[in-house]
Amino acid sequence: MPKLKTQYVCAECGHETAKWLGRCPGCGRFNTFEEEVVERAAKTSATRANASAKARTLAEVSPLAEERIKTELAELDRVLSGGIVQGSIVLVGGDPGVGKSTLLLQICESIGRQGKRVLYVSGEESMQQIKLRAGRLSVATDMLWLLAETDVTAIEQSVRELEPAVVIIDSIQTMYRDDLTSSPGSVTQVRECTSAFMRIAKGLGVSVIIVGHVTKEGAIAGPRLLEHMVDAVLYFEGERRESYRVIRAVKNRFGSTNEVGIFEMRDIGLTEIANPSEYMLSGRPVDVSGSAVTCTVEGTRPIMTEVQALTGYTSFGNPRRTAAGMDYNRVVMLIAVLEKRMGMQLSSYDCYVNIAGGMRIQEPAADAAVIAALASSFRNKTIDPNTLVFGEVGLAGELRAVGMAEKRIAEAKKLGFEQCVVPQANLKGIRTPEGIRVLGASSVGELMEAVLL
Repeated sequence: MPKLKTQYVCAECGHETAKWLGRCPGCGRFNTFEEEVVERAAKTSATRANASAKARTLAEVSPLAEERIKTELAELDRVLSGGIVQGSIVLVGGDPGVGKSTLLLQICESIGRQGKRVLYVSGEESMQQIKLRAGRLSVATDMLWLLAETDVTAIEQSVRELEPAVVIIDSIQTMYRDDLTSSPGSVTQVRECTSAFMRIAKGLGVSVIIVGHVTKEGAIAGPRLLEHMVDAVLYFEGERRESYRVIRAVKNRFGSTNEVGIFEMRDIGLTEIANPSEYMLSGRPVDVSGSAVTCTVEGTRPIMTEVQALTGYTSFGNPRRTAAGMDYNRVVMLIAVLEKRMGMQLSSYDCYVNIAGGMRIQEPAADAAVIAALASSFRNKTIDPNTLVFGEVGLAGELRAVGMAEKRIAEAKKLGFEQCVVPQANLKGIRTPEGIRVLGASSVGELMEAVLL
């Protein structure tokens, strides 16, 4: 019997090597190599040229008609830029128990009401378990078909026989191909199974939604190549102990990225929140120091969020710095700006910064609100609850302009805010709505005068 040839593949980036390495040279991760058997390809004749592969000019190529399937969930349709594109493949990732399967079953109900068939393939649960969850969610459409299978070949045969409009795979880590010797969930199996589903989607015109497990860092498990193969990547964010859920599009070939959809988990399933700004600001304390409101833009949507800060004197040599919902290093940088430019001796104070509502702010427009909240807590002075603050803060203490200032101000006016403190550079060439006062600040010192005095 001939000896099997093996190789080592990185579980994170898919880098291949002939021997085991402690650190992957491709992504730099440690202890990520897995041993796999190299499949022997059958000997074939020389590659024949494909007669249909012909180069064409841009004018000769006809535009693609994007036929979309509405999910009847406005928040999800917003993230998908109008709905699920026919023949596309969408990857959905999230922590266990965050509500991925719940949302997908609700999608099945809404698509079934449109007279379109949906095939739900589960590799982790039996049909009876899916039936129980469907009963709790009031999913009773006759257009939903269930299949408990992990063999990709059998799934493809069922898709050809049933001809559904949408196929849901839950999850890709449980699928396998019998012509591969590696176990399900390995790098090779995940890559090849995704390729098979991609061929099904493009060849048959079926929309495929794939559920992917995530690692402890929050990224989708498996090689990074998996995200490059699909048309859209959606991340489910939110804690299981909280009621909110955020769906974020980090990739979308048919629309804009970084769009978010806000949902609330209830006993009847996920319900969409039409006004996320009002939801995020609900329960905001009044006449309490250390609270400032800012407006962030997720994709094309402005969302109002509350930035909370707390400072407390400590007798230890190393004060504590904690950031929840923001980048830790950026918060530390803003604390250093307050110490250097405003003379606040925060080196003897513990500083805690939190984004209320569980939102994760990634853009620097929230710097001004963090500065204002920290200064408010340090000086124990409250900020007017009807004041909105946004702007990027530089190391010299200057307030830099941010994008979409008019949209942020309009959102504040809609929610009843009376005053906005914005970077001075943003006042050039913008139209401010009536009924709201807009103040410009060019430095951190002017920002303090506007919000604390």
